[in-house]
Amino acid sequence: MKKKIIFAISVVPALGSLVVINRIEPYVLGMPFVLFWAILWVCLTSLFLIIANKLDPSTKEEEE
Repeated sequence: MKKKIIFAISVVPALGSLVVINRIEPYVLGMPFVLFWAILWVCLTSLFLIIANKLDPSTKEEEE
């Protein structure tokens, strides 16, 4: 159940909101807003995966 909720939370901002923000104006950092939004979510997804990897107990090395 938790996996479905996490998946839904990740899909809504990444894909669902593209319909709402699909505009050329305004420009952010010299890019159309929709391009900035897509690049932002690629970077945030990488950050979230790094955090999840650090918090996951199965990835910790066994201490001797």
